[in-house]
Amino acid sequence: MALFFDQVWFDERLKTLGLSHEDLAGEMGLSLTELAAIWKDQRELTPDDVAIIADVLLAEAEEVAKRAGCSTPHPLAPPADETPLARRLQALEARVAELEKRLAERDR
Repeated sequence: MALFFDQVWFDERLKTLGLSHEDLAGEMGLSLTELAAIWKDQRELTPDDVAIIADVLLAEAEEVAKRAGCSTPHPLAPPADETPLARRLQALEARVAELEKRLAERDR
């Protein structure tokens, strides 16, 4: 069980980044009910949860673990190209490349 979950800090990080609880739950593969349990200290974060939240919130895993009051150690950072943010960026880059290709073909 978490020792102390700093809801204000997490909510402010989400707001600053223009993200919602729904966005974070989706990245974590959780329902809103499951995420709410974390916010209420009813579910402890796993090291993988910490890594995902850190990636989404653009924060250090140590900071996330501290703010979540985790009694579990924070995880080692995954390779940069394997983070959820990196995967989303790769998908967006692929979409942009496809659009640029289509535009170039259309302009011929």
